[in-house]
Amino acid sequence: MSQMAIGVWEKRADEAQLALEQFFWNDEIKMYNIETPCPNGICNTIFHYWWMAHAVDVLVDGLVRTGAPLYADRLAQFYNGIVERNGGALPNELYDDMEWMALAWLRAYKATGEEKYKSAALELWADIKTGWNEHMGGGIAWQKSQLDYKNTPANAPAVILAAKLYREFKSGDDLAWALKIYKWQKEKLVDPETGFVWDGMNRNGDGAVDKEWKFTYCQGVYIGAGVELYRATGEQSYLQDASRSFRAAVAELADPATSVLPDEETGDGGLFKGILIRYSAELVKETGDTGALQLLLRNAEQLWLNGKSEGEALFNHNWTEKPGETVTLSVQLSGIMLLEKMAENER
Repeated sequence: MSQMAIGVWEKRADEAQLALEQFFWNDEIKMYNIETPCPNGICNTIFHYWWMAHAVDVLVDGLVRTGAPLYADRLAQFYNGIVERNGGALPNELYDDMEWMALAWLRAYKATGEEKYKSAALELWADIKTGWNEHMGGGIAWQKSQLDYKNTPANAPAVILAAKLYREFKSGDDLAWALKIYKWQKEKLVDPETGFVWDGMNRNGDGAVDKEWKFTYCQGVYIGAGVELYRATGEQSYLQDASRSFRAAVAELADPATSVLPDEETGDGGLFKGILIRYSAELVKETGDTGALQLLLRNAEQLWLNGKSEGEALFNHNWTEKPGETVTLSVQLSGIMLLEKMAENER
């Protein structure tokens, strides 16, 4: 993968996880601040539920890689903080947000055996399934107040979740859901010519597909859906779909000279590259695609080269630039996802 010694990426992942802990964790709310610096928690005017789901995922990454109890301890505190901030329960109004939260706690359950994490994932999954309706020929709605707007963020992660649930608990109903949602996603929101994944349809009530919205996020979740269905069924066609969409994503979105993924700014966009990275790395596990692995490596090298400083592994939303005075949680999480995937490949 690289000429550097084994263990280099693990050390870097550790440093980035340490920065998350030191610069973002807020004991008063038992969650992460949404940016740093954030004196007295003044930045936390909005509850970024789906950012917190990805922070759970990143903690699970650290736990699986190291086995260190501190990650399990932090997950337990974090679970309580999220439930408290969300009004005493986990479900919310956005189907895609709940999918991310369910995926994260399902992984936490697998890593810890903690039954309440399993219950959380199953409770959320039951709610998510109510988002399926026949507007636009099927699909899960984006949010409960707009049931006729269907998009990739609410459907491809649902495939990942359903397929993972099937593999974990062996319910045929979960596999049926995964197959049904995937079929709709592929027919409605994937370019049949290239495999590039479109964002959504009927956002404005006119049936139009948002083909101009080109995000790494959408490519990542569809790649992940294909990989997980391959793992659940053994059908090569799903892996072929995932590989095709990965190639389309690189051709459309990566810098042709450097292979660096695009700057999608802060806010929600700060998480987008991390999602593509996570599921592209899962694709590499199944295919051994050296080209895909090299793309991950080039991005990781740029990210690390431009980190704030040694001992302060903070990152910019543009992985070719140094961070400014403020670093957003979403951006930091994407950087950690990349470093954790490089560390995982190193082992």
